[in-house]
Amino acid sequence: MTATTLMGRTTGTATPGGTPALVVVAHGSRDPRALSTVRVLLDRVRALRPGLPVHLGHIELNEPLLPDTLADLGDGTAVLVPLLLSRGHHVKRDIPEIAAASPAHTRVSAPLGPHPLLVDALHDRLVEAGWPVHAGPDHAVVLASAGSRDPDSRTDTARTAALLSARLGAPVVPAYASAAAPTVPEAVRALEARGYRNVAIASYFTAPGRFATECATAAPWIASPPLGTHPAMARLLLHRYDQAWAADGETNAPKGARGTARPATTGPALARQPHSAHA
Repeated sequence: MTATTLMGRTTGTATPGGTPALVVVAHGSRDPRALSTVRVLLDRVRALRPGLPVHLGHIELNEPLLPDTLADLGDGTAVLVPLLLSRGHHVKRDIPEIAAASPAHTRVSAPLGPHPLLVDALHDRLVEAGWPVHAGPDHAVVLASAGSRDPDSRTDTARTAALLSARLGAPVVPAYASAAAPTVPEAVRALEARGYRNVAIASYFTAPGRFATECATAAPWIASPPLGTHPAMARLLLHRYDQAWAADGETNAPKGARGTARPATTGPALARQPHSAHA
């Protein structure tokens, strides 16, 4: 693995001082609102850090796809930040393997969650939807997530639920739209059976889409909108970017991704990614 410095990269892929580009990796959705939401979010990131090259790549369903975005960067340098809320197959395998197959010099950051900034956004969205300043003993929340078969994903979502519960002073139960239990309707019924009369749905989704819509319809009281373009989301994308760029060795690689997309081992250098057999 050959380390290369950040100087002399393709125009537009790094700032003049050698800072790598930020590539935000979204999942993709058939709902047109998702793409428009992500584009506005990226504009907010650019406004927070003028001069930083910010690019978008999708795992599936929408253009530009991540391989195409990385191809456009040539052998430039970039930090890939998943616009995903927990660990899972996309974070551990798909994104690192796509990065490894590209000629770009890349690092892959941790997913967005869990993190207190996400709790800020979840709290604000619930308040916007009608959550009271002081919750009563009959108030509770279902944290509605997409779901994954990966146990690390469920661990991350449960951690976010615990952080949100501490913020709200009310029970928060993680639930899922697919691939994991309990489902959102099951979680709602369980809370109601325990005597909670005001059960809210906190939409733990980055943008509107089918799962977010389906989960909201299960709300017996209020449902918050997806996190979307909340200011905390833009700050968190930049925080994950900074973490990954500052990290030494492979400490910035998501668990399960090491040995696929390898960051450089020293200072301001990035390692050329080996080509993957999955490309």
